[in-house]
Amino acid sequence: MTSQGFSHKDLEKYSSAYTLSDMEIFIFPELFYSLVLANIMSPVIWKWREDPWFANIENKSFIYRINRVKQYIMEHFSFNLDLDTWGLTDKEQELARFSDFVDAGSLSQSNALFGYEGDKYYFDIDIRRHFGLDRYTSNTIPYWKTETVEAMMAFRHKEGFTVGAGECVSLSSLYAAAMFIVGRIPLEKIFLIATPLHSQNFIAERDGILTNNRRIVTKNMWYNGTELSAKARRAIENEKITIVSHLTGYIHTLYDKATIDLEAYRGFEKSLRNFLTTDFNFELFTNFLRTKNEFWDCFQYRHIRNNKTCYIELRTIFSYEHSSKNKFMGDSRKALFEEIDPRDFYFTPKEGKIIINDFEDFLNKNKDLSFDEKKDYFIDHILPERCSRMRDMFEEMRTFIHIDPRLPDDQKEYVAMPRLQITTGQSREEIMEHIVAMASQNEFAGLARYAYREMEAISWIPFVKAAVERNPVCIEDLKGKTIDETYQALMDMPGESIYSDNRLAQPDEVWNFGLGDGMEKAFVLINCMRSLDHDHPIGFETKDSEVIVTQHDGKEYRFPSAKKYEKKLMVKGDVIEE
Repeated sequence: MTSQGFSHKDLEKYSSAYTLSDMEIFIFPELFYSLVLANIMSPVIWKWREDPWFANIENKSFIYRINRVKQYIMEHFSFNLDLDTWGLTDKEQELARFSDFVDAGSLSQSNALFGYEGDKYYFDIDIRRHFGLDRYTSNTIPYWKTETVEAMMAFRHKEGFTVGAGECVSLSSLYAAAMFIVGRIPLEKIFLIATPLHSQNFIAERDGILTNNRRIVTKNMWYNGTELSAKARRAIENEKITIVSHLTGYIHTLYDKATIDLEAYRGFEKSLRNFLTTDFNFELFTNFLRTKNEFWDCFQYRHIRNNKTCYIELRTIFSYEHSSKNKFMGDSRKALFEEIDPRDFYFTPKEGKIIINDFEDFLNKNKDLSFDEKKDYFIDHILPERCSRMRDMFEEMRTFIHIDPRLPDDQKEYVAMPRLQITTGQSREEIMEHIVAMASQNEFAGLARYAYREMEAISWIPFVKAAVERNPVCIEDLKGKTIDETYQALMDMPGESIYSDNRLAQPDEVWNFGLGDGMEKAFVLINCMRSLDHDHPIGFETKDSEVIVTQHDGKEYRFPSAKKYEKKLMVKGDVIEE
C-alpha cells in the first residue's frame, strides 16, 4: 500500500493506532500507552468529573479515590471478549503482515494466539476451546481489538448490552486514564502490564493496587483467598509479563531496545515484588486453605462449646462461612460458630486430621521465624503421622505468599524519549496542547493523535489503510447484498457519530453500533466495494456538507455529513492516494 512519507514499518504501526488489536499492541508496544493518552485527550472521561458521584473527590484519601473510580467503572462497563464484535483473521495473514518485525518462533513463545499456552492451567482448559475458537480451523484467530473510551461507551447501542463494555486491554487503558483524570493519581505511578493472555495496571502507591478488568485488587485482597482474588492472581502467577508501559516509555520481553526510564522500571519492579510477597501467618494460612479444598479434609478445629471441648472439620467451617457474613478469621469467628448446627460438632478428635489450633498457636507465638523455619517445625513436630500431603501443601503455600514475577529482563539498550510533562493539575486543553507540541519528539504523543482520531492535522492514509484492510465484520454481515442495498442500509442508520468533533469511526465501529456520520458510512461502503472488486479505483470526496463515493464506472453514492473536512482520496487495490 502506498506510503506517501511513511516507511513500511511506520505505516503498519500508525494504521494500527486505529484498530489496536491485541496482536498489533504486542508487535508495536508503543501503541499501548498511546491509547491511554488518547483516552486522556478525549472529553468523555473529563465529563465524569461533573458527576455527583465524584463530588469533592480531589480532597479525599487515596483509597477513597481509587474505590470511587472502581465503583463507577463497574456500574458503567462490562467485560466483553467475544469473537463476533471485531471479527476474525488467520495466522498466515498476520504472520505475513508482521514477518519483518518478529519471527514466528519468538511469537509462539510469547503470544497466546500463536501457540503460547502459558502454564498448566491454560493448557488444561484448552485455550482455543476456552475462547470459542474450536469452532474454526486451527489457523483462525480473533482480532480482539482494543476499544477507545468512545467505542467502549458505544456498546450501549449494541444488542444485548445496557452499559459500555470492553476487553481487558481496553479496561486497563480506561482505568489508567480515569485514575489520572478523576482519581488525580499521577501518571508516574501508573504502570500498564501485559501478559500473553491478560492486561492490567499496577499503581505504585503505598502497598500497591492492581486493576483487574473492572475491579481493583489491594495487597490484602490479593491474599484473602476469595474466588475473585484467585482469578486476579492467575495471570501474574502463571504467565510471563511481556510488556510494561509507563509515561516514560515501554519495555518488551522480545525486543532488545527499551524506552522506559530504567530508574522508573526498577522502582516499579521493587514495588510489584513487595506487593507479591507477604508474611506467613495464620490468617494467610487460612486464606490459602480457603482456595485449596483438596487440603480441607486434613484439618479439624478444637472448640469450647458450653464449657466442653469439641471438634469440627475445617470443611464444615468453610461451608458455613461461604453463606455467612461472618468469617473464621477475625473478630467474627465467635458469631460464625454460633451459626453452626450443634450436630456438626463431635466430642473426640478424628483420626488422621490435624488440629488446626496447633498451627494458630505456634504461628501467633513465632511471628519472626522465616517461612522455612515455620514449615520445618510443622513437618517435624505435627505433621508426619497425620496427613501425607502436607509437604505438597507447604510448597503451594510458598507460592501463595511469594510470587516471583517473570518480568522483562532489564538488560536492554535504553533509548530515552523526550519526557512528556503531564500532571494532575493540568486541564484537558493544556494536556492536548502539550501532546500536540511533543508529537514529533515523543512517539507515544505522535501515535496518540492517531488513536484519538485527530484527523485535521494528520495523514489520512493510515486511517484508510486500517479501514479497508482490518474491518471484516461489516463485510461479512453485508455479504450477498449489492452495493445499492448496502448503501441503502447505511442511509437507514442514524447519522450520529460515536466520536465528538471531526474525529472518525472505523467501518466496523459504525456497523457494530448501528450509527455513524455520513463520512464514516462512506468508508463502510468503500470497504465493501473493495472487498467485491479489489482492483478498480474508488473515489472519495467531500463537498460542502456532503461526501461522495464514486465507483470506477462513475456511479456516485452521496452521504450527508456534519464532519467538516476538505478531502479527496482514491483507493485502488493496495494503493491509497491522498
